[in-house]
Amino acid sequence: MSVMTLQQAADHMTSTDPRFTLGRQTIWGSNYAILKNAPENLRAMLKHHRPAHGHGLDDYLVYGDERWTYDEFCRDANRLSDVLSRQMGIKAGDKVALAMRNYPELLIVLMATINIGAVIVFLNGWWTTEELDYALEDSGAKLVFADGERLARLQPLVGSRELRLIGVRDGESQTDRGFTELMQTAESDAWPSIPIRPDDDFAVMYSSGTTGHPKGVVLTHRGAVSAIYSWWMTQLLIPMMVDPEISAQKPSRPQAALIVTPLFHVTATHSMFLLSIPTGAKLVLMYKWETEEAIRLIRQEQITRFMGVPTQSADLMEATQRLKIDLPSLEFVGSGGAKRPPNQVAELQDCFPNAAIASGWGMTETNAIGIGILGPDYVARPAAAGRLYPPLQELKIVDDDGVQLPNGEIGEIAVKSAANMRCYLNQPEATAEVLQNGWLRTGDLARVDDEGYVTIVDRKKNIIIRGGENIACLDVEGALHRHPAVQEAGVFAVPDARLGEVVGAGIQIRAGHSTNAAELSQFLANHIAAFKIPDHYWFQSQDLPRGATDKTDRRALRNQCLGN
Repeated sequence: MSVMTLQQAADHMTSTDPRFTLGRQTIWGSNYAILKNAPENLRAMLKHHRPAHGHGLDDYLVYGDERWTYDEFCRDANRLSDVLSRQMGIKAGDKVALAMRNYPELLIVLMATINIGAVIVFLNGWWTTEELDYALEDSGAKLVFADGERLARLQPLVGSRELRLIGVRDGESQTDRGFTELMQTAESDAWPSIPIRPDDDFAVMYSSGTTGHPKGVVLTHRGAVSAIYSWWMTQLLIPMMVDPEISAQKPSRPQAALIVTPLFHVTATHSMFLLSIPTGAKLVLMYKWETEEAIRLIRQEQITRFMGVPTQSADLMEATQRLKIDLPSLEFVGSGGAKRPPNQVAELQDCFPNAAIASGWGMTETNAIGIGILGPDYVARPAAAGRLYPPLQELKIVDDDGVQLPNGEIGEIAVKSAANMRCYLNQPEATAEVLQNGWLRTGDLARVDDEGYVTIVDRKKNIIIRGGENIACLDVEGALHRHPAVQEAGVFAVPDARLGEVVGAGIQIRAGHSTNAAELSQFLANHIAAFKIPDHYWFQSQDLPRGATDKTDRRALRNQCLGN
């Protein structure tokens, strides 16, 4: 077979493989491409792909010394489904909330809930009592599974919200009924038979907005399955796009994924957990991010897939080099949630020669599917976000009025696919603002070249307007990251009496290096236009402040630097 382009490979797959046969369907008033033969819902997907996991006998879920085979995981999810429906009266469409670390119970509760047609509400594990109160009121969830730390924040809300709390792990002794006791009361582990339609809701996930209250993103079964099958198909396309002799030389090993980011965000739930179901991958959970523990688990469990924020892959690279340890099992080192500094791409490829270094762009609102790039393409285009995942998505770059712009011009990304969210919970105006005739206005500014590669410039809200000139924060940060003394940089607007706004930058200095404002400005002059060079610098040795998703929190950094 000759080497194919991405589009040729996708066309071949959709025309020859019944799993990815395309059709069209009108959903919520808009017409979309769909996968005609995909499972109708996530329960059906879990049940259907048992053969991919050694017919249920393979190790599937690992946490410390605890292990579940695929059959054991499905059994526990079904037992809890029985308890939820028979004892606790949870019905299709009811909301059940999760608030905990990445414990195995989180995944069991997740599948138990959606297996009976109920809706899971993901509560951010870092939220305060006030923030939890908002999400519980907004979602209407009355039943919450939580660990000890989250229970302490939820307890003040029990009376006012009429909550039922189920303790998990260190929280079991803090509630009337703990998870272990609840599981012991199950009477059946049979698969539930409650009907679930493709366009029924399966989850509410809250966006990580930096201003005001977060929005509850309502996701459907079809949306999630569409995203999962699109990623899965793309994995199957890769051998068609490389030299057959090179592909044949790669050893085949069982797939195993290390989950290091919070499961209350789509990077972990979708591109790690849910994707593991059709791909037959084992899942390994970490209690918290510790680089050397991650290395130990990668070696012990023969991890093939690693996905984290860019700082985590940088940590992994630094530690393996310092400890002089190889990680030959790694086949994929991806990043999500934030853009990786371009200079890091080639360094990672040199450090992990057996792995495809990858990056991606997606949103909670798209079930995490969107754009991706990996391997030689990424090394050659380290600043790019990649190309659109086939076969369901459409993308265009639009101006403020929604008019499509030609290739090369900067505008807002708009995407259309059956993976898009149904709505923002209880916010029809916000929904109408971003969902227009099936197209999702993402708020991300980008340009696309003639080959379909998308380069994201910034969020629309992260634009500094200096005397009428628009400056993308990510553009300046990318240039700053090229300086050897810069460990991390965060850029933000600083008020200016004459120009309205000028550029400010918070800089974390790399250990053993030094620099100053004059040197950095001189360095930047060779990389970005003069009007983009920061007028103000703040230097520090400690990490820059981060938000709940581990992205640099520009608002907090700005307040820290300006003393607000």
